Amino acid sequence: MIELDTSGPAELAPLSWLVGLWEGTGIVDYKIGEESRSLEFGQRISFTHDGLPHLNYNSYTWLLDDNKTPHVTETGYWRLRRPASEGDPGPGLLPAIGERPYGTADEVETLRTADGGFEIEVSIVHPGGINEFYIGEVTGPRIDLATDAVMRTESAKEYTAATRMYGLVEGHLLWAWDIAALGQDLRTHASGRLARVE
Repeated sequence: MIELDTSGPAELAPLSWLVGLWEGTGIVDYKIGEESRSLEFGQRISFTHDGLPHLNYNSYTWLLDDNKTPHVTETGYWRLRRPASEGDPGPGLLPAIGERPYGTADEVETLRTADGGFEIEVSIVHPGGINEFYIGEVTGPRIDLATDAVMRTESAKEYTAATRMYGLVEGHLLWAWDIAALGQDLRTHASGRLARVE
């Protein structure tokens, strides 16, 4: 059973079990042609919020060597998928007009899907020139995501699609990430098991 934090914005309640700092290890195992690229890594993920109806996401990984050599990072935002309204700020720094929508649990409940979950949107930025835009669903302690779009700068490595799954299992955050990159179709890429440290 998971406990949902209702002290933050009402829209975050379905995602509130993610809030905190998680740390653990993971494995990369990605096959490119006949070659398999594999390594073990350490990882720290944080999910925070600043009073706005989205989670701030940050992932930092390091190699499991004597120096804990920095590996890769990514950052992004997670939120419920719903239509924008005049009560939302933006675009840019434009202020909202009127009250922020979905401010109560009852209003958020109207966003529940027929399957009992909530649709979500996730945007993740990689410093190597890749931006991923995911859509998916959170159902209790499980999240399933698939890319709706991947944008790359001219200098970025080839990367076309991905899926991610997150789940809370016996108090640990487990995740799996499949990617289509470097000329390969969508296939197993990496997974991890993290424990809450804050």
